[in-house]
Amino acid sequence: MLPLKVEMLKKRPPIIKRIKRVVSHRLIDLRARNMARQILARATLAWGQKPVIVFNASTRLEAMSLNAGFSLVTAWALRMAGVPVIHFVCQKGLRPCVLGTQRTKPEALPPCRACMAQSKVFFPEETTVAMAYCRDEALERATRSLALASLMDFSYRGLALGELVLPSLRWILRRHNLQDDESTRYLFRQYILSAWSLAQQVEKLLEKYEPQAVVVFNGMFYPEATVRWLAQRRGVRVISHEVALRPLTAFFTAGEATAYPIDVPDDFELNGEREARLTAYLEQRFQGRFSMAGIHFWRDIHQLGASYWERATSFKQVVPVFTNVVFDTSQSHANQVFPDMFAWLDRVLGVIRRHPETLFVIRAHPDEARPGKESNESVAMWAERNRINELENVLFINSEEYLSSYELIQRSKFVIVYNSTIGLEASIMGAAVLCGGRARFTQLPTVIFPASPEAFEKEMETMLTAETIRVPEAYQRNARRFLYYQLYKMALSFKPFLKEDPCWQGYVLLKPFSWRALLPENNPVIGTLLRGILEGAPFVVDA
Repeated sequence: MLPLKVEMLKKRPPIIKRIKRVVSHRLIDLRARNMARQILARATLAWGQKPVIVFNASTRLEAMSLNAGFSLVTAWALRMAGVPVIHFVCQKGLRPCVLGTQRTKPEALPPCRACMAQSKVFFPEETTVAMAYCRDEALERATRSLALASLMDFSYRGLALGELVLPSLRWILRRHNLQDDESTRYLFRQYILSAWSLAQQVEKLLEKYEPQAVVVFNGMFYPEATVRWLAQRRGVRVISHEVALRPLTAFFTAGEATAYPIDVPDDFELNGEREARLTAYLEQRFQGRFSMAGIHFWRDIHQLGASYWERATSFKQVVPVFTNVVFDTSQSHANQVFPDMFAWLDRVLGVIRRHPETLFVIRAHPDEARPGKESNESVAMWAERNRINELENVLFINSEEYLSSYELIQRSKFVIVYNSTIGLEASIMGAAVLCGGRARFTQLPTVIFPASPEAFEKEMETMLTAETIRVPEAYQRNARRFLYYQLYKMALSFKPFLKEDPCWQGYVLLKPFSWRALLPENNPVIGTLLRGILEGAPFVVDA
């Protein structure tokens, strides 16, 4: 009997964790139902107010993701302000949805039952419009035999369906350059069919309710992208949201959330209090003590060590190259100068081969190896394909090596990035930064950002051969101003309403709070949300 008892003890921790998860999620359900009842009982709809449509079919299946929490609290606040809210809710309407896609079995149906049960908890029936699946046999025939390139360019009755669903394909397949195989084409067709089914129902919804605004998650995954495009075609304001850098904070914008459009006023400066707050944040960041969307990317940061620096002394100079996750939805905004990150890396590699006197340290992004989100087109694969290990002047640091990027920056001649946040941080540290992709921080003069591949290569050559590199003083000042504005002025804190789920990384729980907390006079963030959605004011808080 002893082996059986030992085996049971081994299994107990996962069982206990699952029980805790079930209990915590039941608590979410109770709190959500209770708050929905309170709001329906106390909110008085203002006469003449047009509704706001809230849609987020790509941010959860069950339980509550961070963006699902942002969306739910925002909808409650709108309702308390007297605004009719319509939740457009999937009821087996996507075949499959993005999160419900199984990469290894694309024909598998998504877990609709659990998702619909959760939607029933979150959204009262009287505020819900269901989204079903509408089959179009003509569209099925039109797409059945198309090659991958034709699917990418596919349009149907004035709607660029291929373009709308492409970012979702890249994200779920964890690659930018899609493979032209039957599995990929099948999933592409299913996304197109689902997007068209959704589009027909969205048109009817917009025509019937004539909303004053639409609030969507992300705006890039194909369900939200379709809703966003159709609403904007009718002249309806669309607000999209994404996670911000600080825990439990959101970024809302009338622009494209994944591009993070941030307009820092010319007269905005950092006073002593702001400087101290930003410095404290950066001290934690430089030690790897940060998370985003509940994900902690760094287990621990290690120094580079004596052996690395001994190797570095045999070279004239050191230049780090920081990469990104190529399938991330932000990459469509980054790919303005180069068609994709790997085209940029190829250009960088050409220069590397001409400069044996320089040690180049190519660093893969840590998110490439995140469990459950591992890249299928990684920088490590690129490095192997290009035989980087055979180059004496290249050190490749894989995504699972937790070495200090900041120590590397401090000892480098200059820094090369695609569109990673490390470029902004390097600029704050006083380093010269050469940027290959459009980034959120290239909205201000913070880095060197050439306008073409040829200009990028020329600038890289110039910086490598220059005795010294002069960095404009404005770059460091603008970098600090931009990061502070992003962290504290445009990051809307949902901490009074949400807390991180201890059992499920990246998910959140509802805190117990009164309906009064949803009134703008009791919470400045709620006031900012309401003014931004209803009046078109900027989503900026006083900080």
